[in-house]
Amino acid sequence: MTLAMTRLKTMLLGGLIVVGFFAQGKPANAAGTEVLTVAGGCFWCVEADFESVKGVSDVVSGYTGGTTKNPTYKDVTRGGTGHYEAVQIKFDPSKVSRDTLLAMFMRSIDPTDAGGQFCDRGDSYRTAIFANGPDQTAAAKTAIKEAQKALGQKIVTPVLPAATFFKAEDYHQAYYKGDNLVLTRFGPKQQSEAYKRYREACGRDERVQSLWGSAAPFAKGH
Repeated sequence: MTLAMTRLKTMLLGGLIVVGFFAQGKPANAAGTEVLTVAGGCFWCVEADFESVKGVSDVVSGYTGGTTKNPTYKDVTRGGTGHYEAVQIKFDPSKVSRDTLLAMFMRSIDPTDAGGQFCDRGDSYRTAIFANGPDQTAAAKTAIKEAQKALGQKIVTPVLPAATFFKAEDYHQAYYKGDNLVLTRFGPKQQSEAYKRYREACGRDERVQSLWGSAAPFAKGH
């Protein structure tokens, strides 16, 4: 496949994702809510991204995929627990489909990186989709297959069975819009400002845009 064709396919997929982002669709499954669990590096960023999606009612940061019970942030980032930083996305399938969310997730990360995400390195920052049941498993595998075709590179993001999800400490929830003062390398900053500086310094949006271009649903505006 030529570079021009790859870029064209990426742009077309980007347009479809944008339509899915804003459109009111028919229910993808039974009425009510569904939960997707994904790991995309720093959970602050993934939470901030998906809380902006119409049809998503809640996003919770936490830890999953490991062996330690009730892990703390220090436990997970120190390594050895097997846990990923992850989020649970609660959504209404009558307003946004599972397939749309999975496509958006794949285009909000660097799925070619097996060692972490952006400036955050180590096992806890790896990417994954934790599927709950055969329907989510099939949808996740399809999303990965389509993303690999669009990107033209090998994708290393795995589909793993859903495991116990441990909610992260309260100060991690909605970190991106918190108003507490925190100490950073830039000096004391309001939490929301510290988050913005971290995200920019980590190169998340720059890398995502370099990979996905106009198909990246969240990179613009941060």
